[in-house]
Amino acid sequence: MQRDTNQTTRVETIAQNHLLLGIEKPKHPLFSILRFEDLAQISIDVRSRIIFDFYQIVLKKDCPGKLQYGQTIYDFDEGIMSFFAPQQVSILEPGEVLARSGWLLNIHPDFFRTSTLGQKVKNYGFFDYAVNEALILSEDEEKCIETMFQQIEKEYNLPIDEFSQDVVISNIELLLTYCNRYYSRQFILRKPHNQGLLEKFENLLNDFFEKEIHEKGLPTVSYLAAELNLSAKYLSDCLKNISGQNTQQHIHNKLIEKAKEKLSTTNLSVNEIAYQLGFEYPQSFSKLFKTKTNLSPLEFRQSFN
Repeated sequence: MQRDTNQTTRVETIAQNHLLLGIEKPKHPLFSILRFEDLAQISIDVRSRIIFDFYQIVLKKDCPGKLQYGQTIYDFDEGIMSFFAPQQVSILEPGEVLARSGWLLNIHPDFFRTSTLGQKVKNYGFFDYAVNEALILSEDEEKCIETMFQQIEKEYNLPIDEFSQDVVISNIELLLTYCNRYYSRQFILRKPHNQGLLEKFENLLNDFFEKEIHEKGLPTVSYLAAELNLSAKYLSDCLKNISGQNTQQHIHNKLIEKAKEKLSTTNLSVNEIAYQLGFEYPQSFSKLFKTKTNLSPLEFRQSFN
């Protein structure tokens, strides 16, 4: 049974985060970079929800505890990266403590809002991954990432001038680009395991269309991901890496496959087929079918006569 959350904390500013950590105010109001080695150990006494109103990029090493990734248990001393977008909810369990070493980068959205990174940041899907979908770094990757953290830290400690913000943003963008590369590598290395995930996903999708679509309507990406204990974004990225298509495209493919089957083997009207496939409005079904096949449902049926 899931336990009730005892406490909720909303951290609106980076200065407020520093206060909670018991350290001096940030040198810049919209971003800061910290080493876990410099932070006092804080133990969580009660189960807590915490919501940050800014981005966080975390590299944890030498952290008491382990992380389960798929069917594999990893020690935190391997170098684990996690990414948090504003307003994400994190759950802290009693007894959790900070990593003994690593980095914590806090970035308020206003820091890069008018830059190109402000437009691109939503393209880094790993900000929507769950904690157990963390990036596990190899030794060489960890060294590369730490070099970038060190460069950002160096700039953070310099007096602010007209170039400071642009230099920091450029380094953050470089860091995120490398993380994208390393996540792609992780998907490739885990391809044998992910093939099993693809099979589970296809079975789940088949079962949904056979048994549950009449009651629940069209399957959603978030529903399928939750059934597989994954975040919606991670599932889509994983499926795209394996098959070249994301979750929504797989759902549409299955819909079209089922629609073709009914159009070619039954006398059901287009409206009846649309309702059976979970569409509230038959026009939406016809539009999707035309988009995917270049034929209307009736034109497809007539091609069999």
